[in-house]
Amino acid sequence: MKVKLLDLTAQYVKIRNEVMEAVAEVFESQYFILGPKVAELEKRVAEYCGTKDAVGVASGSDAILLCLMALGIGTGDEVITTPYTFFSTVSSITRLGARPVFADIDPETYNIDPSAVTNAITDRTKAILVVHLYGQTADMDPILKAAGTSGIPVIEDSCQAIGAEYRGRRAGSMGLAGCFSFFPSKNLGGAGDGGMITTGDEELAEHLRRLRNHGGRERYCHDEVGINSRLDAVQAAVLLVKLRYLDAWSDGRIGNAARYDEVLGCIDGIATPVVSEENRHIYNQYVIRVPRRDELRSFLQDSDIGCEIYYPVPLHLQKCFSFLGGAEGDCPEAERAALETLALPVFTELTPEMQEYAAGKIAEFYRPDGSE
Repeated sequence: MKVKLLDLTAQYVKIRNEVMEAVAEVFESQYFILGPKVAELEKRVAEYCGTKDAVGVASGSDAILLCLMALGIGTGDEVITTPYTFFSTVSSITRLGARPVFADIDPETYNIDPSAVTNAITDRTKAILVVHLYGQTADMDPILKAAGTSGIPVIEDSCQAIGAEYRGRRAGSMGLAGCFSFFPSKNLGGAGDGGMITTGDEELAEHLRRLRNHGGRERYCHDEVGINSRLDAVQAAVLLVKLRYLDAWSDGRIGNAARYDEVLGCIDGIATPVVSEENRHIYNQYVIRVPRRDELRSFLQDSDIGCEIYYPVPLHLQKCFSFLGGAEGDCPEAERAALETLALPVFTELTPEMQEYAAGKIAEFYRPDGSE
């Protein structure tokens, strides 16, 4: 049996007609950049996330960058964030000349540790960039409290967490702004790159709309230097179709995760995902912590079972960020997670038979005598 890490085709065949009709509408209108489809998606995403506004942009990476630009982050400023995340979280900070300050992670949820955030705050801290990793929100209340005491804005990198909840609040609705990615592998994935910023601050939303369009209020008149980061109407059309299915798809992932928990939780040495009681985890990834991780990965790949390492090198140890002076031991929990974690297939269309095969192979790998 072959089990893919992610099978986008299995999702697409069920909604092909709806998607193609929506895309055809855009082609008939010839309105490809921003326009009514993007405006409608912005409205729907804001409603879904529980915010006043949403601003469509070209990618999740641009969403983060634009938020930092809107805050005026620049040379000499510090932004507290996690070393255990996708590259663009930190590259967005350094592109503006600011300095990322790494706070280590909680070893159970892999999200940024609130106490480490509090300890990292200085008079140079201009923002806290929280990442909701793998589909579960960080522990936001203590972070928001620490930030509020110091007057520091909090930006949520929610690129893996659309629909995730923390104490009844949706990802992207708790800080000043939330950043989302519509990369095809996400729970809500487009037909290419795309992103969105949610916010309850109307002034910030208008600023972001200017910045995504070269900094102009109107054509050929520029108040500041922005970038070209406009969401395509074709992407908006596809996403409007998919948004209707998002909660059902996420519930499917939650069900798959529960089945893995039941089977894998019985195997000595395997730590299944820890979900905080107050959270709704939407499982953009299902990540286990295991001994002999690299050997297990090779064994599963040889058995035609898709798996992936997110993330093998923490960002404070990446070569391109060596100028920051990071060293092994700076963030021990992030470094340990990078050596011990492995993501398994969890997409909605994963069948019980596929899961049984994958879990059986994992059990076989860890069986002491190697017997069937």
